[in-house]
Amino acid sequence: MNVIDVKPTRLTLALAMAFCAPAALAQVVAGSETASKLDEIVVSAPGFAPLPQTRGQMNQTDVAGKRTGTSDTASLLKDVEGVSLYGAGGVSSLPAIRGLADDRLRIKVDGMDLISACGNHMNPPLSYIDPSNVSSVQVFAGITPVSLGGDSIGGTILVDSPDPEFARPGEGNLLKGEIGAFYRSNGDATGANLSASFANESLSVSYRGSTAKADNYEAGGDFKAAGLAAAGRGWLDGDEVGSSAYETSNQSLAMGYRHENHLVELKLGVQDIPEQGWPNQRMDMTGNHSEQVNLSYKGTFDWGALEARAYNETTRHEMQFGDDKLYWYGPNNVPNSDGIAGPILPGMNGRAAGMPMDTKGNNTGVSLKGDLVLSERDILRVGGDVQQYRLDDWWEASGKGMSPNTFWNIRNGERDRFAVFAEWEAAWTPQWLTQFGLRHETVSMDADTVQGYSPTFSATDEAAFNAADRSKTDQNLDVAALARYAPSSTQSYEFGYAQKTRSPNLYERYAWSTNGMAMRMINMAGDGNGYVGNLDLKPEVAHTVSATADWHDANRATWGLKVTPYFTYVDNYIDAERCSSGGASCTAANLTRTDGFVYLRFVNESARLYGVDVAGHMLLGTTQAMGVFAGKGSLSYVRGKNPTTGDNLYNMMPLNARLALEQKLGNWTNTVELELVADKDKVSATRNEVETAGYGLLHLRSSYEWKQLRFDVGVENVFDRFYNHPLGGAYLGQGKTMSGTDVAWGTLVPGVGRSIYAGVTVTF
Repeated sequence: MNVIDVKPTRLTLALAMAFCAPAALAQVVAGSETASKLDEIVVSAPGFAPLPQTRGQMNQTDVAGKRTGTSDTASLLKDVEGVSLYGAGGVSSLPAIRGLADDRLRIKVDGMDLISACGNHMNPPLSYIDPSNVSSVQVFAGITPVSLGGDSIGGTILVDSPDPEFARPGEGNLLKGEIGAFYRSNGDATGANLSASFANESLSVSYRGSTAKADNYEAGGDFKAAGLAAAGRGWLDGDEVGSSAYETSNQSLAMGYRHENHLVELKLGVQDIPEQGWPNQRMDMTGNHSEQVNLSYKGTFDWGALEARAYNETTRHEMQFGDDKLYWYGPNNVPNSDGIAGPILPGMNGRAAGMPMDTKGNNTGVSLKGDLVLSERDILRVGGDVQQYRLDDWWEASGKGMSPNTFWNIRNGERDRFAVFAEWEAAWTPQWLTQFGLRHETVSMDADTVQGYSPTFSATDEAAFNAADRSKTDQNLDVAALARYAPSSTQSYEFGYAQKTRSPNLYERYAWSTNGMAMRMINMAGDGNGYVGNLDLKPEVAHTVSATADWHDANRATWGLKVTPYFTYVDNYIDAERCSSGGASCTAANLTRTDGFVYLRFVNESARLYGVDVAGHMLLGTTQAMGVFAGKGSLSYVRGKNPTTGDNLYNMMPLNARLALEQKLGNWTNTVELELVADKDKVSATRNEVETAGYGLLHLRSSYEWKQLRFDVGVENVFDRFYNHPLGGAYLGQGKTMSGTDVAWGTLVPGVGRSIYAGVTVTF
């Protein structure tokens, strides 16, 4: 192992804080017994953790204990205080931080800003990386440094795959790999992963592949009547959650080249999802193919550090009715609830052969960031981002009223971002550290003219949209100011203010048809309602203040308690109001309905969110016979209100807590965890959101490591408790889901019942 002894200068701290993430530095510079990434840097000066503290931070070891129980990378975050998950497909949950979710978060996968190319957001960023390929996870909540944020208001999530490893000098070539497999009883889920890498001292090549497949899962009890999913479809038991099956595969090839303190890496990735059911959407994913190219550079110099990246991602996405939803739509030319009758096509008996919906996205980005050492006290981070995004969303004619033309939902949609930022961090004294940053973004959006299925299909909407000025440019400003005071080795206090800005996404601005069927295809909330866009939307501007008190023992090993209250006010919050003009579904009755699905238009209003996150850990005791016992827990509360209307914000997670007891004895690690969730009784009246009851779940996990083997077993929801997850959404998993009347309102997607899982991993 080569060791570089660095004198205690401010450059030492600059290197230790490179890219504003200590975990990221560890991935770049830390060594292991068999391989090196960059030469280890021994720091002899007292350092400090960069601002702000992360809400959650996981390394490869932490992830290894979680991945057997899930194929959904977003679910790795469920133990992080302040983070909750919107229900979606089996590998596509949407994380929420303190009540703000989806596009309101900046989510980076291997440094790439990925975008969901779907009107239902069925392919969110974290669905593009399998848990077996995750090396580190970091969550920044609320006040995020401008060097990590941009075009978001809720926080930042960084997920990275392993960095390249290199052979140590004089030790010959490095060859290593991993094989793993798992089984989960609920849904009969199976999966496997494989990785292999070869490296010398300067060149590293690695391959990683994974696959997972599951049938519909079962709830902890019946929540509907047993019977045919739909006419001509298979049988579903009363506890079987329709449209929750999935199949996915991911492959990646990474090549890294290292020279002294410089690292260049090229990653190529391919994802294929032939099917993924959606229990809270009216359609299913019947195909998602993505290809990614990601080129990056990292280097350290006498003056600081530099990072550059260029990437491109293409997505081809398809939606249709899956196995549990009706394929042949409509009887013998009889008008449906939207008044669509349409012509009788040859051989179709007046029925439509499903509803094909296709999307193509192309996402190209370039970023540059430098950490400049100005003095012993000061570091300046400067950089910029450019992102160019193109989207086509079209629905081919399939008969009935959906003919004879192709319906263009978004044609040549454009969303381009140009950003620059500067961030100054200063260590004034050993106790005081401050950070101040500014970021400016220009977000330019446009879309071409559209067309309906026929000249009479949403003709008024089509004419108005095509005649409107669709070119929009937003000038957005972010500000972040943070400070940390650490009066002693056992306590620190962090506080700050941030202004964060997000421009609307393409669907919020450019979805144009008020036809009921078309509106039900625009739904990023999983609530069963229909939505239409708004060309006049303004960017959301969030003002957040928060503070964190962190008490702990001097070594942060025996005990710790962290409390974070926060408050956020959002100007021009993109909420929704019921529509009363336009298509046949935007009627006066739509304004007053309280017991059914409704039709909504995206609008700017306001939002107020406040709450508290609490996390703690304690070493409980050690015995020779029983090993080491430790406890940890977290508690989160968020309250969301729309001051403009007086309504509650949609999908706010109620008070919830997790308590865990962990035992380590030799090679064994055993965990008992209690998950507690309160009633959700503050719901959105605008969306006719349904209340949920509180519940408690017990989970058991155990792992055993021996040389190159790792075994994981566990039981989720030990007592097979039935519950409705507060963010699970409306149940639309079976039947004639596109009908405005055939899907029962008020049934929620239930949580997963008891599931026993086991997995094995072999490394070499």
